[in-house]
Amino acid sequence: MPLRISAKNLGHLALPDACPRCFWIQTRQKVPFQIFPGIFSSIDSYSKKITNLHHARHGHIPQWFSQLGDLGHPIPCPHHSKFQMVDSASGITLTGAADEMTFNGHGYWILDYKTARWSTHQQELSKMYETQLTGYALIAEALGLKPVVGLGLIYYEPRTAIGVADLDDLILEDGFAMHFNAHLLPITLDRSTIPPLLRKAKAIHESPEPPQGLDGCKDCKLVEGVLALLTKADAIPM
Repeated sequence: MPLRISAKNLGHLALPDACPRCFWIQTRQKVPFQIFPGIFSSIDSYSKKITNLHHARHGHIPQWFSQLGDLGHPIPCPHHSKFQMVDSASGITLTGAADEMTFNGHGYWILDYKTARWSTHQQELSKMYETQLTGYALIAEALGLKPVVGLGLIYYEPRTAIGVADLDDLILEDGFAMHFNAHLLPITLDRSTIPPLLRKAKAIHESPEPPQGLDGCKDCKLVEGVLALLTKADAIPM
């Protein structure tokens, strides 16, 4: 079957510790035990509502977005079932779901929300996010939303350092509120980075045998452990 891959999963191949064997398994079989907590989807949806309601009331998006430049106004994002493109060179269908898109009169911005603190670990994932958002840019332009002129990550960092003086603003009759600080990070738009990754993804996916795993890959060790456990269980007489 032709390969379908999300821009974010393609981004895993851009990381320095990308494991070809793990990628081969992921493209051929949905890996179990991966649970994405629903609370993060709820926070992303809430963040988008804040942006759109602020624009509807004040005629502009919240002030913190200006850290990236003139983003213009929010526009409806295409549904994930339509936000995809077929790469003619590789035959791969690249998919995704943009958190936020804006138009400033000259072109489109694509933004991705992260409910996390900007940290060393997040910085180590920057190549994956660059690929993810650049992939979104190519999809958007293939759908006629062009040109894409900017990309950005928005980290909404929970403000957990509070004192007694803060309580009156946080305590509600039926619960409590949590404040978030916005940390914005511009992402370089380099369309040339996507074709080599698509070729690499296709070569790994079409390999009849799993490629050699990355030395020290923790996920490979887990797979080997599961296989050893199953082999041992099959050897036990019933």
